[in-house]
Amino acid sequence: MRPGLAFLTALLLLPLGAAASGGIYRYVEKDGTIIYTNVPPPGSKRAKKLKGTFTQAQAPSAPVRGRASAPTELEPHIELASKRYKIPASLVRAIMQAESNFDANAVSPKGACGLMQLMPQTAAEMYVKDIFDEKENIEGGVRYLRVLANQFQGDMVKMVAAYNAGPDAVRKYGGRVPPYAETQEYVRKVLQLYYHYKERERLALNEPREADTDGDEASDGAGVEPR
Repeated sequence: MRPGLAFLTALLLLPLGAAASGGIYRYVEKDGTIIYTNVPPPGSKRAKKLKGTFTQAQAPSAPVRGRASAPTELEPHIELASKRYKIPASLVRAIMQAESNFDANAVSPKGACGLMQLMPQTAAEMYVKDIFDEKENIEGGVRYLRVLANQFQGDMVKMVAAYNAGPDAVRKYGGRVPPYAETQEYVRKVLQLYYHYKERERLALNEPREADTDGDEASDGAGVEPR
């Protein structure tokens, strides 16, 4: 883990009611790690108070709610990352909605952060420097999906299950969705959203409805190692 990320995690595990009350402060450590905290840092730290607050992330298995499309301002980041890592953009949108409902300031009780709900350790491994930066968070989340696609030969169900429960859990149960109520509901939810966004793409391009599930995987580019 990069220096500073353990500190970031500890701060974000504070009760969100307390975190929300004073706003968000952002400052940069000497090693370049960007820290977000609800506690004003010591006087020697040059911190910027940001607009907005941390918000409680929805439960991964919560019913689908809210938007029928991704926010317009996020689309360039989604499209760029999807093309770079050869992951369907509809899957990225689906996971983002399931994880954070497109709330860039969402924080889970376990410390997952941002649009794609990255854990600080995963963010560090995916070379994310600013976990609450929309572009970096999306880039890190999609890069992680490519890692999972490489591990599970592009099988979307296994990828989605691993995004929630971890790849070790999927392997433990022989490549099946782990028998955890949250994970099973999460997989159903993400796939429902994936087909919703895929249909929106089809209608936008005025393409005929597909007769099979061609393209419902991420095997294209599975041999490509993320940069």
